[in-house]
Amino acid sequence: MAYRPTAVDTAPDLSTLTLGVEEEYLLLDPDSGRNLPVADRVLAALSGTARDQSRQEFRHSMVEMVTPVCADLTELRAHLVALRRSAAEAATAAGARLVAVGATPVAEPHRTVPDEPRYHAMSRRYGPVAHDPAVCGCHVHVGLPDRELAVQVCNHLRVWLPVVQAITTNSPLHDGYDTGHASWRSMQLERWPSIGPTPYFDSAADYDRTVDELIAAGIMLDAGMVYWYARPSSAYPTVEVRVGDVCTEVDDAVLVAALVRSLVATLADDVRAGVDAPNVRDCLVAAAHWRAAHDGLDGELIDLRAGGTRPAWALVDELMAVIAPALLRHGDLGYVLAQLARLRRDGTGATRQRQVLERDGDLRLVLDDLISRTAAS
Repeated sequence: MAYRPTAVDTAPDLSTLTLGVEEEYLLLDPDSGRNLPVADRVLAALSGTARDQSRQEFRHSMVEMVTPVCADLTELRAHLVALRRSAAEAATAAGARLVAVGATPVAEPHRTVPDEPRYHAMSRRYGPVAHDPAVCGCHVHVGLPDRELAVQVCNHLRVWLPVVQAITTNSPLHDGYDTGHASWRSMQLERWPSIGPTPYFDSAADYDRTVDELIAAGIMLDAGMVYWYARPSSAYPTVEVRVGDVCTEVDDAVLVAALVRSLVATLADDVRAGVDAPNVRDCLVAAAHWRAAHDGLDGELIDLRAGGTRPAWALVDELMAVIAPALLRHGDLGYVLAQLARLRRDGTGATRQRQVLERDGDLRLVLDDLISRTAAS
């Protein structure tokens, strides 16, 4: 369906777009590596801006920190560093360590939900699924006030999000062992009925109608439970990309935010130019996400535009070719090139965890490395 501006679309300047990031963190015991249910104490210890930018999460062993709306990567990085430091200090005071990792690496003995009506309703509806070990994501918001345009951009994002997912993979461990997947978080989340690749929608009205039908069918409690990998945010005038594991290195998180912003800007230009989104079969999109979760950047990914599998870094290079003009426009190209070179040299978060485990054979040293890298931000 061709894009038609809505009443709220006053042709906003798409040359530079705002962005913000939500990061979820685990609270781990520094000795055993198990999740500690001390989120209430951590949140209560925060003050000032950090308290205002914190959120209670679905587990007693998790906290979420949310940046303000940012205009550039320097501002975004400064906020992420400050929020991580504040949360890490509060966690240490509570006897835990703040760790930016995608999934519970050892065990979570306490899986009850916080005493909130919404969380209790989710627990009743979804049963044991709602009590899986905690997982932590990184959600990137890009300012795009025209909702019709946002829905069409999400259609275009479908073929690129597995590449973004592969870059963020940071949860190879579960129950103290290597799962064989670079993102075990992605595997855990597949049990939820409202999480997965974004469907293809003809329009914002089609999107809203589908969400209403899913709520009526009991799949979701409300529109806030649209957990697709990309969506028009239910709370902000943004496109929200929520496909990635939380990144241990703060520069990995900023890199992902930069890539997502320029990808949204590029695809918004395509929509306005009348370029149709590839309408790839849902089963192939799901397969591409599984491959990204399994291989990360260390193997191959499915090329949803041309078909077949290709080396992961070849698709990263193609992504860069597509979004380079938007990166340049935002002033992000140099930073992104430098961070991708570092990532190519050092590997993703999942790769780094495996390297420590293979080198030292000691899970505790992996956890120590995660703790130090999170705090070093």
